[in-house]
This record gives sequence, C-alpha cells and structure tokens, in this order.
Amino acid sequence: MGKPMSKNLLKAGYSLVVFDVVPGPLAELAEAGAARGASCSDTAARADVVITMLPDGPEVEAAVLGPGGVLEGAKPGTTVVDMSSISPIVAQKVAAACGAKGVDFVDAPVSGGEPKAIDGTLAIMVGGKAEVFEKVQPILQKLGSSVTLTGPVGAGNVTKLANQIMVACNIAAMGEALVLATKAGLDPEVVFNAVKGGLAASTVLNAKAPMVIARNFKPGFRIKLHQKDLRNALLAAESMKVSLPFTALVQQMLISLMNEGKGDLDHSAIVNFIEDMAGIEVKKPD
Repeated sequence: MGKPMSKNLLKAGYSLVVFDVVPGPLAELAEAGAARGASCSDTAARADVVITMLPDGPEVEAAVLGPGGVLEGAKPGTTVVDMSSISPIVAQKVAAACGAKGVDFVDAPVSGGEPKAIDGTLAIMVGGKAEVFEKVQPILQKLGSSVTLTGPVGAGNVTKLANQIMVACNIAAMGEALVLATKAGLDPEVVFNAVKGGLAASTVLNAKAPMVIARNFKPGFRIKLHQKDLRNALLAAESMKVSLPFTALVQQMLISLMNEGKGDLDHSAIVNFIEDMAGIEVKKPD
C-alpha cells in the first residue's frame, strides 16, 4: 500500500524521504525520485510530515516509539499521519507519546485496498484535531477521493473497523447467496447481473462477485489482514461491552481459511469457506 501511495505523492510534486525494512520498494521509489532514509528516525528528521503505513499496532509502536523510531528524529511541530489500520487504543497511545514531544498526530486508515491505492482513490478516515487535519488534508487528497475527519484521535480507526465489519459480512452474505444459487443449478453470473441493480447492490458485490465467479483470488486485500482488522474490532468491542456476533463468526471463517494456507488470498476467498461446506464452487457452468 505504501509504495503506490508514495508514487502518487511524487507525481503530485511532493519531495519524499522513504524508509522500509524491506529493500525492494525502497529501490523502486528511489528510482522514481524519492530520497532514501537510513532509519525511521533519520527519515523523520528530514521531514515536516511523517506518514506511516504498517500492518498492525505493534509495528506502528515499534516504528514510532521504539529505538531508532520516528520520535527520536522528529522535531517539535512535526505531524505524524499513521495510515495503518490498527486498534484505536494503540492510536491514542501513540498520539499521547507524540504529544509529549510536541509532535502532532492523526490516525488516518484507508479503505480500497491496493487497486485504489494505485489509482489514488482511497477512502481515508481521519481522527485528530481539526487544525492538524486541515494541515495534512491537501496531502491526503492526493491519495484518496474521500478524506473525512471523523472525530478525535482514534476515531479514524473506529470508522475503519466499522468499514471492515460491513465489508467482511457483505462478502460472507454474498458467498452464501451465490453458493445457494449455484447449488440450485443457476449460473451465478446471471444471478449477479439480476440482483446488482436492486437493493442488494453494493460496491462489495460489484467488486467481489466477478472475482469469485472467475476464480480469481489474486489479493487486493488479503485474508490475513482482514482477520487482523476483525480481531481489532472485537477487542475494541469487548472493551466497550458491545456484542458483535456476525463479526465474530466471519473472523472464525477467516482463521479457518488461514489454517488452510489461504491467508494471502484476496478476502473475496471468504466464499471458499461456504463453498467447502456445500461441496460446490461458485463458477459458470461448464
């Protein structure tokens, strides 16, 4: 995600210093015009705005708060924009540590996966102070078609978790519907075309049903990352005494798929769990 987002910022004319523990993306971005940082702290020391995009909360804490991290190099007045999808509790912890050093912080997770990261059309959900949001909004608008301040720090990630619940449950429901139709002898593509203009229509349906029918599970957003997001949703819900029964059920499906070695497939492969129980694949008739 971070690589195509960085490329879009370069195309927009921003000067970038980039760092990653994985060398491949760094070399590619350097060829595209970015400077290479030697570490998180070195990168932060050379920037006014630091953007992080990492898999989960522990990685964000290590990159920002750990030895050689962003806060070791960031100057007072620097703004950290964490675009990772993490627990809102972790976002608030990192924000507090940043604030203690005079560094501003917003959490700004995204939805849309790698395809929309490449296109620069991500949906970006921001949590933070209004004045800090206004400072970084022009940058975020180069990365997404929708950039919304949803509340204080942590609100961006609560909104992202809500998004991930809706997407996961939508894919699971789509899977049950198409498995039923296929088992009944119908062409799932005909069923998809019949319902996509009605109340069942959704961006998820339009994006994921064709992938399933074509048996294309090349990842735009991986099973293992969606499982992580639902785990964070359930942990946040537990802390607030909120019951999320459908979320818990789909998270168990994702864990089962990961145990089958499918963690790196696109999250549309949630359908595989339902297919396995029915003994049929959703695809066009031979």
